[in-house]
Amino acid sequence: MQVSSAQYSDRAVFAWLVAGSQVLGVTAVVLTGVWMGHYHGGFAWDGTQQEFNLHPLCMVLGLVFLQGDAILVYRVFHNEPKKNVKMLHGMIHLLALIISIVGMVAVFDSHRAANYADMYSLHSWCGLITIVLFCLQWVMGLLFFLFPVASSWLRATYLPIHVFCGLVLLALSVGSSLLGITEKLFFSIMSSYSRFPPEGVLANVLGVLLVCFGVLLCYMITNEQYRRPRNPEEESLAVHFKTLTEGGSPTEP
Repeated sequence: MQVSSAQYSDRAVFAWLVAGSQVLGVTAVVLTGVWMGHYHGGFAWDGTQQEFNLHPLCMVLGLVFLQGDAILVYRVFHNEPKKNVKMLHGMIHLLALIISIVGMVAVFDSHRAANYADMYSLHSWCGLITIVLFCLQWVMGLLFFLFPVASSWLRATYLPIHVFCGLVLLALSVGSSLLGITEKLFFSIMSSYSRFPPEGVLANVLGVLLVCFGVLLCYMITNEQYRRPRNPEEESLAVHFKTLTEGGSPTEP
């Protein structure tokens, strides 16, 4: 009975953490829309500043919020069939990737129309690296886990790398967003930024929300209490991985 009560308490805490993460993520997306809509003229697809405004909105929505939720589904739907959760994980990641690519196209297209230089800032370097790694991570996940073409021992070897890279990509996405927020503020309100203008305060709050979202997700994902129970496939991969790390030679199932 005590174990059952403890488990119930853990799930209740986890539910509140998930709800908190969603409030943080949705608020960050809304604030990005308000920032670009209210202070920078809204959104369009015509090569103007309004097209550029799609870039931060798409990146916060796709590369941060949706990517984080795609990772979180393994913790939220821990009793659902693993295949269904894999499909949901892959589909949300694909949606995040598509939205992020739209954001990348928007910034390059608007720069080209305004005759601005590309890829000179730290934000642009980190952002492009994140997008490329995100694409690679999705393709590798597709080939290794969603529609596996690799053997069990290869999947066992790659699984911890895939999990680690997912967390690294989330951290890179949040970090690139923070660099982008700062860069945008310097271009827009550099002369008045130190006097706490409303736009600067809003953008700073957005940055804090993104950090809190990323930290909260990393906590839930790395906390063993919230780990999804292993199914037979995962147990098999775990055995293969243990055999590999101990220097053995795993056999094919």
